[in-house]
Amino acid sequence: MSKITNLHDVYVEQLKDLYSAETQLIKVLPKMAKAATSPELAKGFEEHLEQTKEHAARLEEICKGLDEKPTGKTCKAMKGLIEEGAETIEEDASPAAKDAMLIAAAQRVEHYEIAGYGTVKNYAELLGEDEAVELLEQTLQEEVETDEKLTEAAESINAEAQEGEEEEEEKTTSKPTRR
Repeated sequence: MSKITNLHDVYVEQLKDLYSAETQLIKVLPKMAKAATSPELAKGFEEHLEQTKEHAARLEEICKGLDEKPTGKTCKAMKGLIEEGAETIEEDASPAAKDAMLIAAAQRVEHYEIAGYGTVKNYAELLGEDEAVELLEQTLQEEVETDEKLTEAAESINAEAQEGEEEEEEKTTSKPTRR
């Protein structure tokens, strides 16, 4: 790894980090879609998979324009977020509770990506990388839209998970009477 001495170097490192994050997501989103019990949530994960492939392709295009390879760095933060998501997939939970947990994991990922894309977009603006700014802005807006869709899905799914909790409480507090 070479020494990072200026904003351009930071920019390239952050692009590589985001590329690693996106490629890791490409591997995990099908598993999240399969684990989701809500058909709408599963479809949302599948749609975001296709979008994530586009995000990775945009990063490849930006790196190519910089005469850099997007590979060679592992995004440890995304790796940790994905590990948490994998634990969620394995949890013994009611369908609605599992979906609520999947949404929580996905929103953590989206917020991480929103922060990353906002940062590199700023670097691109400062460096005069106008084409990259457009591509990064497009991706940033798609990440924001995905987060908004997850919030909408959470509103109904979280209510279902809460109802499931109330049903469980009723089962454990009401004892059958013997005659």
